[in-house]
Amino acid sequence: MDAIHAYYKTHFAISDEDWHFFASKLQPKTFARNELILRQGEVEPYLSFAESGIVRFFIPKEEHDLTFAFVFGEDFFSAYDSFLQQQPSAYAVAAISEVFAYQISYDDLQLIYQNTKIGNLIGRKASEELFIKKAQRELSLLNETAEKRYLKLFSERPELIQQIPLKYIASYIGVTPQALSRIRKRISIIS
Repeated sequence: MDAIHAYYKTHFAISDEDWHFFASKLQPKTFARNELILRQGEVEPYLSFAESGIVRFFIPKEEHDLTFAFVFGEDFFSAYDSFLQQQPSAYAVAAISEVFAYQISYDDLQLIYQNTKIGNLIGRKASEELFIKKAQRELSLLNETAEKRYLKLFSERPELIQQIPLKYIASYIGVTPQALSRIRKRISIIS
């Protein structure tokens, strides 16, 4: 729990009292490599903080899934629209690698909002981070080439990108696996 505690200490200067109340509501959870965390059509019950691992968000399709987001360790993840509305999710969430996370349920988060001085700030920060990532992704799809999106993803976490199957990366940057192979070949020639 050290990573999430350090995160909250750094971002919020959370008091020991608020931290203990918050920590008492966190549930540790390990997801195996390729484990489905949330199925399309299920209601997201948790806001999660990945201490380690890689999470993929995707829309299941018959021919091939449409991957639209990755989350790397030391970051929040959730089918957040489903979580906030307590409505079925339009997409699925899966672990690409083994993921160790701390989860808080919707009801427990409401208790934190009500019973701590810092609860609303914590919720706002998680919401802001998830919104910023969504906005950056949308702008990237509108303004950047597939090659630039690939290089950007690679620069974010080069040590982890090798763990993501190429078909997921291709889907994420909006190209076929064959087009991704051409991009990777072009980049390797330039380097």
